[in-house]
Amino acid sequence: MEFLSGLHLWIKALHVISVIAWMAALLYLPRLFVYHAEAAVRSEASETFKVMERRLLRGIMTPAMIASLFFGALMLLVPGVMQQGWLHVKFVLLIGMFGLHGFFSRCQRDFAEDRNRRSARSYRWLNEAPAVLMVFIVLLAVAKPF
Repeated sequence: MEFLSGLHLWIKALHVISVIAWMAALLYLPRLFVYHAEAAVRSEASETFKVMERRLLRGIMTPAMIASLFFGALMLLVPGVMQQGWLHVKFVLLIGMFGLHGFFSRCQRDFAEDRNRRSARSYRWLNEAPAVLMVFIVLLAVAKPF
């Protein structure tokens, strides 16, 4: 894995770029859900939100998640990385991020099929979850407290 050690900073940069794209989508998609929940079913606005949500999920959010996972996994191959305790806590928080991604994907399908059962207010609250997880993940990754 010595080859990867020389590329570590490039891999880390690509990981950060992909995480930024993933986070932007995770923060924006539930905001679209807020507005979509307030729109009348089958209205012009509702149909527009369906297109926006699908494109955001399939065109940005999921590819960025896959890239984040790929570049993050490559960084794990650098010798000594897995011995850092903070990284194990980060993995637990990442499970939450993947769970949110899956949940938002399900919400998008529900909206696409005009089956939304949640209020705009609930999506406002859900909009905070990725930000909270991101704060803790970044603090762990930068401060490396243990």
